[in-house]
Amino acid sequence: MLELTARLHPSALDQRRGIVRLHPEALAALGLAPWDIVVLRGARRTGALVALAPPGAGQHELLCDELILGNLGVPDGSRVFVERAPDREAVTVTVNAGRDVVAAVSPEMLRTALLGKAVTAGDQVSLLPQDLAPLGAVDVVAARRSLANLLGPAWSTLLLQIAATSPDGPAVITMGTVVGFAGATTTTGSATPLVLPTPRATSAVELPGLESQVATLTEWLDLGFHRKDLLARLGSSPQLGVLITGPAGSGKAALVEAVTARIGARLLRAWGPTVAGLETSAAAQQLQSLVADGARNGPSVVLIEDVDALAPREGGEPLCSYFLGVLREAVTAGQVAIVCTTSRPEAVRPALRNPGTLDHELSIPLPDRAGRLAILQLAVKAVPLAGDVVLDDVAGRTPGFVAADLLALVREAGTRAAARQTTAELPLVAEQDLTAALEVVRPTAMGGARLDLAKVSLDDVGNMTEVKASVTEAVLWPLQFPDTFARLGIAPPRGLLLYGPPGCGKTFLVKAIAGSGQANVLSVKGAELLSKWVGESEQAVRELFRRAREAAPTLIFLDEVDALAPTRGQSTDGGTTDRVVAALLTELDGVEQLRNVVVIGATNRPDLVDPALLRPGRLERLIYVPPPDAEARTAILKATVKHVPLDPAVDLLDLGARTEGFSAADCAALVREAALTAMRESMEASTVTAAHMEAALAATRPSLDPLQVAALADFAARREQA
Repeated sequence: MLELTARLHPSALDQRRGIVRLHPEALAALGLAPWDIVVLRGARRTGALVALAPPGAGQHELLCDELILGNLGVPDGSRVFVERAPDREAVTVTVNAGRDVVAAVSPEMLRTALLGKAVTAGDQVSLLPQDLAPLGAVDVVAARRSLANLLGPAWSTLLLQIAATSPDGPAVITMGTVVGFAGATTTTGSATPLVLPTPRATSAVELPGLESQVATLTEWLDLGFHRKDLLARLGSSPQLGVLITGPAGSGKAALVEAVTARIGARLLRAWGPTVAGLETSAAAQQLQSLVADGARNGPSVVLIEDVDALAPREGGEPLCSYFLGVLREAVTAGQVAIVCTTSRPEAVRPALRNPGTLDHELSIPLPDRAGRLAILQLAVKAVPLAGDVVLDDVAGRTPGFVAADLLALVREAGTRAAARQTTAELPLVAEQDLTAALEVVRPTAMGGARLDLAKVSLDDVGNMTEVKASVTEAVLWPLQFPDTFARLGIAPPRGLLLYGPPGCGKTFLVKAIAGSGQANVLSVKGAELLSKWVGESEQAVRELFRRAREAAPTLIFLDEVDALAPTRGQSTDGGTTDRVVAALLTELDGVEQLRNVVVIGATNRPDLVDPALLRPGRLERLIYVPPPDAEARTAILKATVKHVPLDPAVDLLDLGARTEGFSAADCAALVREAALTAMRESMEASTVTAAHMEAALAATRPSLDPLQVAALADFAARREQA
């Protein structure tokens, strides 16, 4: 047994997977090999898998995540005892979980998620599969996908509690372990039921921002179920087919639950991908029995989630045709309501919207700042908050978040607060917990495409006063003052083009705008969307703008836009770039409105960009980012050395005057070279002196091409004259 210091390990790979890491000498002292099981003792006893610590870790440190610290009941930096655990496979494991999880997750899926983890009664466990240690032929990727589909975007932040294990833990969950939920039969041979009764009646009060959708859906279903005589007197008939669209996690299913409870109906649920994955005959039988069950025990609402899997725009035969037939028959009979949901309305077969099928369509938009604030206020009703938490600020820092994302954010903040205050009598969720949670929980609509940007702001941009003002007007004003634009009856700019010599700060300027935290950012390098396969490039452009609309407010940054949208008619690639330019023009200024999405292009060859892309309504504002003059170079140097311990004798004003021809990147390289020079003299150096700066200046050469600078300045002058 060893006594070690528990330290939080920031590696994302280990988070919530039941893994601790030890120094090789500590492993040898305990007689352990990687992926053995260890017993940990702090305020309570738990178990974990052990792995090698990364280079630089202390010999007497135990690296772990906040979940294991919580299971140990100790704060970061506490002393814990570690010893080798006996090889013990769990025969049975019982888990406590909410009714939503019990209704949606089968015992097999639960076992797959917990496979390979060492569990002890009383432990909190995550559904994130343990995919680092060898697990044989188990497909954890498929398990992740299934859990995300069954539980929504917040599945990775859910925590369950181990109620009991046999034998006593820590015991390892294997494919032979019988896993089940407390209060349910612990069998692993039954399939996930297709028909799921609603686990709870969601109140309309729990759906802030969806009041109009609740009222509309209530009116449609109430007329169809309870006012048939009135409809008959008016020569009409019930129309009980509804299609609800909206981003994943926006509350489509919760809306149906709330309305079903309000009108006193019974709710039956089916998940489209599960049905589509069955044999055609079995899927058809399930659909028929689902509708028949609803008709027998009416009034009933049949909720089919992710209907695009059952009725895709292309393919899906013969099940799609059969599903459409069952749908029309059920809607025509008027005995059961069919409500379908999808987050991809463009992928649904048009026949689904035909009269007599899904006659009504309801859309759930992304919540704006006020809507996010209302959702957060509801989510934290039972959460003890510290005095430094300002929910309005959190709402402003969560653009593109849907209800499920905000609930996941609050849960993650609670987990981090618990790990930080394991011994506190009155634990509170503080602003630092929410800030830490924001680094983990990302908008679902971004699909993992969000950038991890440096924490910089426009204040860190050391020059370009006029350029910063122009960009602020074009990008930040529409996000900060939408009411002013509406009051004056004008639409905000769709986009702008930054052009100038390389290294003069175009990309850094976009990073600074993104650092404001008021918009999600999608970055695309010029050639990333191009594909040799016909149609794929245009599809990539459409997908890019679809993600941007779903995660609005969004900033799309097209770097090296001249490679993506060159002048049409001059390419030799079979017309690929011409089609991409056409797709970009359509998305920027087509029939479909582009709301709360701003496009910024950057290039050092504006003469190569297709002119149609630069007209008003598209990238209508062209902003020249010139090479810095002496005053600007001084400002850049001051911004660059903000965190550099600089000797007071260093004269930045003089350096700014002596760096003629230097770009912003060259100025940053000069400071970096000076710091490296100080390190070469002594690794104990504490300041960068004037001598170091002089040596760096002698070694650094300007990178700007005078001919290119002159050509760009001439282009800018001609634009101003025009």
